[in-house]
Amino acid sequence: MAITREEALKLLNAPDRLENLSRLVREEALPAQGKDVNNHIHTIYSFSPYSPTAAVWFAYQAGLCTCGLMDHDSIGGAEEFLAAVRMVKMGGTIGVECRVSFENTPFAGRRINNPDQDSIAYVALHGIPHNRTAEVDAFFAPYREKRNVRNRRMVEAVNGLMSKYGVTIDFDKDVLPLSQYDKGGSVTERHLSSALAYRMLDVIGSGEKLVSFIKDTMQLPLSAKIEGYLLNPDNPHAMYDLLGWIKSTLISRFYINATDECPDVRDVLALSERVGAISAYAYLGDVGDSVTGDKRAQKFEDDYLDELVKYLKWLGFRAITYMPSRNTREQLNRVRGLCEQYGLFQISGEDINSPRQSFVCEAQRDPAFSNLYDATWALIAHEWRSTEDPAKGLFSDESVAAWPKLEERVKAFSQFGQEYYNGRQ
Repeated sequence: MAITREEALKLLNAPDRLENLSRLVREEALPAQGKDVNNHIHTIYSFSPYSPTAAVWFAYQAGLCTCGLMDHDSIGGAEEFLAAVRMVKMGGTIGVECRVSFENTPFAGRRINNPDQDSIAYVALHGIPHNRTAEVDAFFAPYREKRNVRNRRMVEAVNGLMSKYGVTIDFDKDVLPLSQYDKGGSVTERHLSSALAYRMLDVIGSGEKLVSFIKDTMQLPLSAKIEGYLLNPDNPHAMYDLLGWIKSTLISRFYINATDECPDVRDVLALSERVGAISAYAYLGDVGDSVTGDKRAQKFEDDYLDELVKYLKWLGFRAITYMPSRNTREQLNRVRGLCEQYGLFQISGEDINSPRQSFVCEAQRDPAFSNLYDATWALIAHEWRSTEDPAKGLFSDESVAAWPKLEERVKAFSQFGQEYYNGRQ
């Protein structure tokens, strides 16, 4: 039996999706798994076309040997994700991405790695032990509530901007239903942008009407790539393409700065250490042509990266995560060199949140990035070992004593991870 991608997505986003996954595993052709990994896949618990079950299936169908959950301010999809990983028999890891405040640091007032706001940085907690997810959820729950206060204000700002064109959205009717907020998910700017995109397509129309509205009526720029997508009459991803334009071009006109919904960086690092996760700064680097179409050309942390990484190490960060397809080789060599200089664990991940994105990072197949394969299996080993015994984690005193050099420790843990996985087959 062979079904289309759209049919599979419908089955795997349905309420009985784990049962449907079990059937697909039995009936569908199973792909050959190579050495592709991805530790940064978003699901419907933040913003994505994919439920945790669907994320695992499509990662598996793409030939990945491991996949990683990474939702904004939410670990709500973890149990489902791990169940799906076991069902398809592939390696898996869970984590949380969040925004933290650098106001009380030397980098206050600087544009770090957040496209919308100074003094705010994206960080990730990787390899969260499975028996500590409730504690992680309890930490982020009040921040999700505070975020919705600002979300409602931004909806008002959207309507102030767009009502003259007959385009308005309602937070409770149009935005919340796009989320999993009632199940522990977060509501992000992408949910607001998605609700606005749906309404624009409904009121303005698609194709030439929409392009003309953006360029002539709103008099706003539209890249040739996105314009081509929007003009395609058979485009199944028009909402996501329009969302990308909203995120890159329009959002600055209704964005309201986040304040108390972003914990101090030290508080998140303390949480990470308390639960036995691996804290990672998410390197972005100066952006030219955005791969996903939702980031404008912009400067970020590259001008002061040496100073920043030194400070991250001093603060207590354990790792830096980066995306090989998003940066130039010069940028990547620089950040990798700094990781080696300061003994920071290197983690990879391509943030999947759009149907246009491939689960496979072709750039990571370069032999120069072979360390990221071992790092992923080390991350998986850290996760299950820490779940069983906090003293067995990658950065525990016991592990550091056994393998003082990070490189040797990562290789040992990578072997543990692969042996653990093979033992479950």
